[in-house]
Amino acid sequence: MIQAFVALGSNLGGPITQLQQALQALASCPQVGKLRCSSLVRSPPWDGSTQPDYYNAVAELSWQGDEPLDLLQALQQIETAAGRKRHAEHRNAARTLDLDLLWFGGIRRDGPRLQLPHPRMLDRAFVMRPLAELAPTLVMADGRPAAEHARRLADQPLTRCDWPPDTHGT
Repeated sequence: MIQAFVALGSNLGGPITQLQQALQALASCPQVGKLRCSSLVRSPPWDGSTQPDYYNAVAELSWQGDEPLDLLQALQQIETAAGRKRHAEHRNAARTLDLDLLWFGGIRRDGPRLQLPHPRMLDRAFVMRPLAELAPTLVMADGRPAAEHARRLADQPLTRCDWPPDTHGT
């Protein structure tokens, strides 16, 4: 089993429910073993637009298989089932569900469909703080631990929220 981390985000269509359903869908994937989830956080849109706030979390999972594109495909199927519409011209558009593969067993990849580790994760508190909660000593591509990056991004606005009590993985 390969250790992987997935960022979850939503700001449309009942965002917390969207994230709960995504976690349930991940848990039901036959290739997923252990699954646990960080705290839930709320943050303003990354691009400063007038969209609704985003709710985000990070899931840690064990994946049976050694090909990260298989996990990416599973994540994209979950997004599609949640009504996700991809708009190439609007990279930061509001969305029902966004699942990003952040890290997959330490593999580095720079392909057209997938870049690992995720190329923008180190700049985003809504990714690094939940990730550091799950794996503070996880070493990032720059050789520094996740917790150090989370501290570095402390000035980015972020509010910790409570998951509803029936949420899987918490």
